[in-house]
Amino acid sequence: MKKLLVFVVLVGAGITAYGYLGFNTAEFVPEVSTVTLTRGDVVDTVGATGALEAVTTVQVGSQVSGIIEYLYADFNSIVREGDVIARLEPSIFETQIEQAQANLARSEADVERLRVTLDDATNQLARSEDLAARELISTIELEAAQVTVRSAAAQLKSAEASVVQSQASLNQNQVNLDHTVITAPIDGIVIARQVDEGQTVAAGMSAPELFIIAADLTEMQVIANIDESDVGRIRPGQPVTFTVDAYAAEEFDGTVSQIRLEPVVLQNVVTYATVIDVPNNELKLKPGMTATVTLEIARSEDTLRVPNAALRFRPTPDMFAALNQPVPDLLQRGGRSGGRPDGNRGAGGPTNGGRSGGGRGGFGNFGDMSDAERQAMRERMQNMTPDQRAEFFAARGGGRAGSGGRGGGETRGRGNQTSEAISTFEGGATTIDALFAPLEVTETNGRVWVLDGEMLRPVEVRLGVTDGTASELVGLRNERQRSPQTTLDPQIAELRQQISALDDGAGRQNLERLLQQIEASSPAPDRIPMVTSSALSDGAQLVTDVTTPEGDVAGGNTFGGGSPLMPQFGRRGGRR
Repeated sequence: MKKLLVFVVLVGAGITAYGYLGFNTAEFVPEVSTVTLTRGDVVDTVGATGALEAVTTVQVGSQVSGIIEYLYADFNSIVREGDVIARLEPSIFETQIEQAQANLARSEADVERLRVTLDDATNQLARSEDLAARELISTIELEAAQVTVRSAAAQLKSAEASVVQSQASLNQNQVNLDHTVITAPIDGIVIARQVDEGQTVAAGMSAPELFIIAADLTEMQVIANIDESDVGRIRPGQPVTFTVDAYAAEEFDGTVSQIRLEPVVLQNVVTYATVIDVPNNELKLKPGMTATVTLEIARSEDTLRVPNAALRFRPTPDMFAALNQPVPDLLQRGGRSGGRPDGNRGAGGPTNGGRSGGGRGGFGNFGDMSDAERQAMRERMQNMTPDQRAEFFAARGGGRAGSGGRGGGETRGRGNQTSEAISTFEGGATTIDALFAPLEVTETNGRVWVLDGEMLRPVEVRLGVTDGTASELVGLRNERQRSPQTTLDPQIAELRQQISALDDGAGRQNLERLLQQIEASSPAPDRIPMVTSSALSDGAQLVTDVTTPEGDVAGGNTFGGGSPLMPQFGRRGGRR
């Protein structure tokens, strides 16, 4: 019995080992993951949050202190300019007016009394002069009469000044009495009432706030907080959509009208207030609502959309080995396998022109100037009149600022932005918003990979607007591209394997120099036409991943490995 049990165990172990070895020695079948090239709209946007406000909001206060006697307006009251909306208790101001009137009357009486005194002193002086001429009085008596006249005249002037002062005091008290009647300064709607009847208001350094009146709620604005990383892409006139919690299923439209220059710093985060004009004819929107804003930077409608996952795909030598395909020459000789082979920025958002790809734009055909020459040319142009600049650009063959440059990118949009900005400035712009350079969409270069039969083929593409998920396909960089070499010199392949396995730096450099010499002396490999624009039509499949034997078993490429005897959920390759 014991021998039988041992025999059964040995047979079972043998079967298990055979199955395991058979599984691992089976042929690996790579699986290629793809995404579809679709047609639709690509919209580049910037998101932000903000608050709704009335375009014009006036805080109505009181210039005098007192008790609120009557309120003639309440929340949501519609008022017209000049309407009485509140009244303070006026008795104290009426008493002050009566007192000021009495002071004025007394001052006027003093003027009359002093005028009579002056007339009497003048007559007395005339008699004294007559007597002094006949030597009937002394000189001292004559001088005393003269002093009396001058004193009476001075007192009269003082009394007349007192009359003016009393009149001014009366006028001031009359104004204070008028201020007890509070009127609406504008046409609008009362959106806030801060006081009640019987409440005492005290006017100090600042007027106490009684009401807040919004001028016209059919025109509102959103004050959106734009992050400093995005504010450079915002321009007046850009379309905006936003939602509010009160109408979550409805979108509202607006337009950027102003980008304020004052930074708002909160917890080391810098934002800039951007004003968005919003129509509100149905009065659905209310002041203070929180708006989730989407600002449209650029749009391309009904275009081919390349998923950005395909642009990020970078095939490795293991992937080509899994497909039984030699590594393309553009990857063997240091080329980049990613979606941005020329080092350009990510697919095509708007930029300020003048810089695209790896180089500089500039004025017309001046992309090859040095920085000093370019600065001198810029200063020269700033001293030109608009007509002189137009003639200058026409003579240069219609060159435009921001028209590309040495970098291989191509700029679409409104050109000659520097000239336009200078002309606007010379024309006397009323706000700095008019001087913002227009945005332009820069075409960038990228690379995607397609399956041609069972082989990976690269396609060099030009990209435009991107929304972060997909990019606009503007076209192909070369309609007749070439495939990688189909054969590889065994000596070159062996040297590359030795270099990759060698740790010694000096020895590695020697082998690399030898490899360069062999490659330079080798004949150019045969090349065949690869793909044309027909390969990137609507519905084309773009490669995003290829499973490899290492990734299938060890988990180094995709979803991980595990025991071959257990089911591997999510495995993207297989063996047969």
